[in-house]
Amino acid sequence: MKNIIKISSLLLACSLIQVSCNDSFLDRKPLDEVPSEMYFEKPLDLEIYMNQFYTANNFPKYQNHGNDYDSDNMVGATVDLRLQGTRVVPAVGNIDFSQIRALNYFLVNHKRIEGKYDFKTYQQYVGEAYYFKAVSYFNLLKAYGDIQWLDKDLGTSSPELYNPRTPRALVADRIIGCLDTAAMYLTAERTNGYSRVNKWIALLMKSRVALYEGTWQKYHKDDKFAALNADPDKYLQQAVAASELVMGAGIYSVYKTGNPAEDYKNLFNRRDYTTNNEVLYWRKYDNQLSRGDGSFTNDRNFRMSQPLGKSLTKQMVDSYLCTDGKSITGNPLFQGYTDIAHEFTDRDPRLNQTVATRDQIWKIAANGTTQKWSEIYNTLNKNADLNAPTGYVIQKGYDPQLIYHVQQYEETPSILFRYAEVLLNYAEAKAELGVLSQTDINRTINLLRDRVGMPHLDIGNIAMDSKWDYPLLSPAINEIRRERRVELVGEGFRWDDIARWAAADELIMGKRPKGFLASQITQNPFPVDNAGFLDPFKNALPQGYGFVSGRDYLNPIPENQLRLNKNLKQNPGWSPE
Repeated sequence: MKNIIKISSLLLACSLIQVSCNDSFLDRKPLDEVPSEMYFEKPLDLEIYMNQFYTANNFPKYQNHGNDYDSDNMVGATVDLRLQGTRVVPAVGNIDFSQIRALNYFLVNHKRIEGKYDFKTYQQYVGEAYYFKAVSYFNLLKAYGDIQWLDKDLGTSSPELYNPRTPRALVADRIIGCLDTAAMYLTAERTNGYSRVNKWIALLMKSRVALYEGTWQKYHKDDKFAALNADPDKYLQQAVAASELVMGAGIYSVYKTGNPAEDYKNLFNRRDYTTNNEVLYWRKYDNQLSRGDGSFTNDRNFRMSQPLGKSLTKQMVDSYLCTDGKSITGNPLFQGYTDIAHEFTDRDPRLNQTVATRDQIWKIAANGTTQKWSEIYNTLNKNADLNAPTGYVIQKGYDPQLIYHVQQYEETPSILFRYAEVLLNYAEAKAELGVLSQTDINRTINLLRDRVGMPHLDIGNIAMDSKWDYPLLSPAINEIRRERRVELVGEGFRWDDIARWAAADELIMGKRPKGFLASQITQNPFPVDNAGFLDPFKNALPQGYGFVSGRDYLNPIPENQLRLNKNLKQNPGWSPE
């Protein structure tokens, strides 16, 4: 079973690197001579051990131009295999429990210092262990559904390794239980936002997990992925409760300076978020220290001054409302697709703060001279760096000041958790429960709209849209989902949203991502559709995305894992017919 649950033999050694300058630590015996039961002797040992989990894997950075290229929001340099429907069951592979195993080791063995020190001196690190265990299991839940729940510090031959898969609802309950414990132990202080997680991050994560599981159970109730003993309302109520705790704490709020034409864009290109009232957690970069080796503390944001094969889809851009708060469908304010300038006129200000227009600043040199995005549009798609297959060049998260760029890297920090998600989770969960009120909208969605000067959402007076993505659902749910898409675009939420809503049949299957009118650029290398819009995958996907709705919502379990553990069952749709 070594392939099912892997753990590095250097696990503890890696966690000790960060304290090589600690004199008292240098007096200890070499690691390979220290029995495991001697490692946790004081609170500092717990802190050192937990440092290893503050990695890029647990805190994915804001990739160059966002993280939604596996969805209908964005086109990447290549076509996502899940969307294509071309994935196969791997002959050999792992379900990676290594981090869970390392956290179980901590949760069992940290108790060695009980009675020697006041629990308050190390409860933060215990809280972190529960938090990271929850995050690890949430990632496995999203990938595989039912997954073995492991609580013990297991050896490589422990019989528990051969257990069958734990039902997803029970896994979700235990994830939420871990987050409740984490919130109880983690500091309630706001902190600097980039060193250690706090109580409010655990509660935000609880709202995310509960919303995910509640909507998954609701919308997958009649398909192959239905949860055993489903109770979606239970999770939706937990999402509401967790969000309310963060909202009621009064620590965080929506960032705005009173400049609706710039505030949304500027939120994502700040140099420092230590005092930013919306950001719960962020990643700090430093080019002077050449931080770029891939770990959490040594990392740099990848360049964003060129599209690099990524761009937003027409489907995403069309979802932005006009300035009257209504969709572009049949709206006299919408000026058509002739060019970006017309297309973006009288639209939600978040649109031209997310997608660059020709007249905006592309680069600011050290001497103050500027270049506009018109220069990149004039050469769009001519080489790999300037490749933007749909034409909609993303600027969200990009800082045009070249002094913060070093070759391929830049120092613009990555926002990892922000208060806007809490508000959106709350509003959606309330809507799914059927108890959404205008007061709820005013303290969530309308706060986000206030930032950019958009009209308030009035749930009693929502204009019908013949092109709603979810015509069988209520107007309120359609508009809350639209708001979530617009506000969180490029932040890595979209595929998870499509999956939990069971919405790939409406949004992915048989569809192809489109771009703007090809007539706006010269020397276009991409195919166009019959209406003249860029259609970059027209030749590669003539029938559109081949996503298989009865299979592709979850990953396959590798064949060697099924052979090693006869109690494991393959995910729906992946077994040979």
